[in-house]
Amino acid sequence: MKFQKFIVFTLFAFLLLNMQCDEDDVVLQSYCNSNIVVDNTTYQNIDSAFFSFINIEVDGDCLVVEISSSGCDGNTWVMELIDSEDVLESLPVQRNLKLALTNEEACLAVFSKTQTFDLTPIRVEGANEVILNIEDFPEPITYLY
Repeated sequence: MKFQKFIVFTLFAFLLLNMQCDEDDVVLQSYCNSNIVVDNTTYQNIDSAFFSFINIEVDGDCLVVEISSSGCDGNTWVMELIDSEDVLESLPVQRNLKLALTNEEACLAVFSKTQTFDLTPIRVEGANEVILNIEDFPEPITYLY
């Protein structure tokens, strides 16, 4: 009887050891669904459909942008966040950005859409904070990293 308990206990222990996570299998993925365009020419020449900001906030390394605009359902909207490439040498440093919306929906209803943008390409070496000045958004956004 003791031998059977020993075998059951041993099998149970091996089962538990087999279910442990291997740290090498952990893959960190960015949950931001869009990249920022860092290009001064695009920044200067971009056209946008009319929209209104609802909210902007930083979540880790992502900028979460919520806008509203007229349309049929908002599923075809394309949002782009463009950086001017300029780093304003203040303390903390600042960057200028524009949000552009491509909206070809010809309906009169108003919808909102939220999109996230990866902020890591606009980090400034030697700094751990950047102030984001987003055109037509009433207040600057602080990105800490």
